[in-house]
Amino acid sequence: MKIIYIYLKNNKPMRKIFYLFSLIIFSCSTPKTDLLKIVDSMEHINGKEAFKKEPYLTSGNRVYSVGAQNGQFPEIGWHIGAEMGGIWNHPIKLMDGFSASLQIEKDTFKLNNAIRFAQYPFANLLEYDWKAKNLNVTQVQFVPDDKEGMIIQYKIKNTNSKNIKTTFNFNGSVDLRATWLGERTNMIDSLDTMNYIESDGSLEAKDIKNEWYVKFGSDEKPSKFKQDSTAYRGKGIRGELSYALSIPKNEEYLLNFYIAGSYTSKNEVNATYNSLKKNASKFLKEKNKRYAELQNLTVLQTPDTTLNKTFKWLKYTADWFVREVPEIGSGMAAGYPNFPWWFGCDSEYALQGYLTIGRNDVTLNTIELLEKISSKHNSSGRIVHEISTNGGIYNTGNTTETPQFISLLWKVYLWNGDKEFLKKYFPSVKNGMNWLLNEKDTNKNLVPEGYGMMEIHGLNSEMIDVAVYTQHALVNASKIAGVLGEEELSKEYKLKSEQLKKIINNEFWSEEFKSFADFIGTDSEALKLIETAIGRAKKLEKSWAVKELLETKTFILKNPSKTPRPFVLHHNHVVNTPMEVGVADVKKAKIALKTAKQFTNLYGTYVTGIDRNDPKEYQSGEVKRYANPYVSAVMTLPTGVSAIAENKYGNPDEALEYLKKMCNSFSYASPGAMYEVSPDHGEFVQAWNIYGFGVAIIEQFFGVQPNAAEKKIDIKPQMPTKWKNASVKKLFVAGNSVSIIYTKKDNEITIEINQKESWNINVEAPKGYILKSNKDANSKDNIWVFSLQELLN
Repeated sequence: MKIIYIYLKNNKPMRKIFYLFSLIIFSCSTPKTDLLKIVDSMEHINGKEAFKKEPYLTSGNRVYSVGAQNGQFPEIGWHIGAEMGGIWNHPIKLMDGFSASLQIEKDTFKLNNAIRFAQYPFANLLEYDWKAKNLNVTQVQFVPDDKEGMIIQYKIKNTNSKNIKTTFNFNGSVDLRATWLGERTNMIDSLDTMNYIESDGSLEAKDIKNEWYVKFGSDEKPSKFKQDSTAYRGKGIRGELSYALSIPKNEEYLLNFYIAGSYTSKNEVNATYNSLKKNASKFLKEKNKRYAELQNLTVLQTPDTTLNKTFKWLKYTADWFVREVPEIGSGMAAGYPNFPWWFGCDSEYALQGYLTIGRNDVTLNTIELLEKISSKHNSSGRIVHEISTNGGIYNTGNTTETPQFISLLWKVYLWNGDKEFLKKYFPSVKNGMNWLLNEKDTNKNLVPEGYGMMEIHGLNSEMIDVAVYTQHALVNASKIAGVLGEEELSKEYKLKSEQLKKIINNEFWSEEFKSFADFIGTDSEALKLIETAIGRAKKLEKSWAVKELLETKTFILKNPSKTPRPFVLHHNHVVNTPMEVGVADVKKAKIALKTAKQFTNLYGTYVTGIDRNDPKEYQSGEVKRYANPYVSAVMTLPTGVSAIAENKYGNPDEALEYLKKMCNSFSYASPGAMYEVSPDHGEFVQAWNIYGFGVAIIEQFFGVQPNAAEKKIDIKPQMPTKWKNASVKKLFVAGNSVSIIYTKKDNEITIEINQKESWNINVEAPKGYILKSNKDANSKDNIWVFSLQELLN
């Protein structure tokens, strides 16, 4: 192998241009597969002109790319300032991005202002039009499964009546650097250097102090290459490969490019690069087949076409979050571009949705990863909050994450029926409960202290969501202990869950605000938080909130308490968690759910209620941007919690309204995706979005309550009143595949159940209906017919 070295001068790359040979590549010389013909077998969603600068994702479990829909790679992100875009092969970044241009004599056309962007479930398409030269360029790209690399194909179409000679330039902006918290794991960034590899016409870059590599090139040999300093910040380097093309009139030319990376060795990057070149169409067909299989899991059909489409794309995007680093593990990442690593709370919500779409694989892998890392860093049973892909830990765990993990384990068991799974994690259950009820409950009142979902400074006394999720975990830990034969422990957990339920309903309830309290704390703690909240409300010009907070402050000063008491200050969305898990008394739940509607807008539920617009405007779709996207934020997670909470208390119509609010932000700015902060703030695609949809639709509307260990499924449907027909097919529960067809006509509801296995299926009568007598019911044993109860009476 002959290598042409590109040297550094004074630690800066020298600008060098190398002319290799004067070879013109003709369109017929290298036949290739048109990748678009494979990609087009799947559906796609086009981007909008107004959002051309918004990000998109090219997804993969090893490598992914974040660029803008106009074809550029802007410097975006805050977790690592301006570094979260580009091409990543965690735990390192490979490139800040790539670009291309066409050149005919002195005229140059940059491929940086696409006239069309399309998001496919596993690929992207960008289209450019050089009208002056009658050249049209289509760019298709994807990341193969399990490969540390990416494939890009340019299709250049000559619509002229004559042949055209053009130079195609491909630029790679290399930036080999560590991911977040690299300094904690001895991953220190250094300058990058670049070599031209003559044998395959590629450019290969390396961090000078680390075994970090990236290599890019084409099937073709370039006519020249050059290297220069990068336009991006950081310690990277830029390389350009140029190709002299001759394209006959009315013909197309296909030019493939391959980007491969490795954070371990030069041999690895070369092996990946050669594999990509050899198997481009094969890898694409394999990924296309796998996504077609994902499409055919949990196939939803309802009268709401927007809801159906949103749900289908949530199945696709659920796969986008699989982040695998073999040295650490594989699990569900949280969001792009700033949270492409692993989280406790995000997983504990999202994986409940993953179960409903047949992704038991992702669920089990993520749980294993979380438990392994948590056990390594927390001997107490505490579940970590945030894990970087280099193994660094930022937060060893908020209090809510441990009880949520315990409840997730029980739900997984209901769906997979694997008793060995429960045995494996039962030590974590016992350790976690011990940590919650001893170390974190200093006053021994069964309410652990510490931060919950609301990461507001100082909001770490006795939080409502911590209390609720701990109560729910006690219920589920009792069931786990019972299954595993620990009867005394099961009784202990059950008794404590009942005691804590009473505390939540009696001590956290605020009759004045018709809501559960944000927290229980001292007057001193509340007054400090009020001052901060008033400052926030004034800055956001929320006059109603300032007025309310001042009134609360006055009340506290006039009516001091020597003991902790409940406070409603922020109207945080977590006050809805008692209804989410069903621990709230029915009477209180109805009141609280009505109150919760005041803190919504067109897109859903506010994270912090005092950020809401004045009451008369709360349904407005107007969105004001702030430098911090989480200020005045309406988010998909709180909205999903609201939907589930409504369903818990028999309100499917209200639950559907919350789902529709979330659908308003589907494909709003990034096609196929739903932002974390509605409609287009924060992460442009977020894993926990599946939680509200999967649980509310599958477990609540269709009423699927599995018990896989007993090969039993209870169906307790509660459909929105306007839905006359709905179905879900190929719903996977352990080894079974179940389909449910719901039909409502006149005064009857018919439910047809089909299944692969012969499990025990029990269908409960929908509210207000009763099962017809056997002689009136359909004779088939998989069909249940229900009539309005008042008619039968």
